[in-house]
Amino acid sequence: QVQLVESGGGLVQAGGSLRLSCAASGSVSDINTMGWYRQAPGKQRELVAAILSGGITEYGDSVKGRFTISGDNAKNTVDLQMNTLKPEDTAVYYCNLVMGTRYVYHYWGQGTQVTVSS
Repeated sequence: QVQLVESGGGLVQAGGSLRLSCAASGSVSDINTMGWYRQAPGKQRELVAAILSGGITEYGDSVKGRFTISGDNAKNTVDLQMNTLKPEDTAVYYCNLVMGTRYVYHYWGQGTQVTVSS
């Protein structure tokens, strides 16, 4: 079993910053990607940022230049530094882990609320 434990999030004013952290525990191996998605009310879940196994990072278009993802392979953790937050960043943020070689497994955290007030 694999568990993803998220921390961070909360309420912040527009222009402020928050940091999200996610730690994977359990039978973690062969990580393909680890990252963050978000889902706002009435909208589909979307990619925020992810780190691929080769260290390449990907960002959603709406957060490029404002958010930074970083990871620690030894600790199986991934952090998301969110700067210059906007009200439209308000959503539930989910940690995501994709692992496996022959078979690929997807894991999700429980989600953490980020609310940006105007």
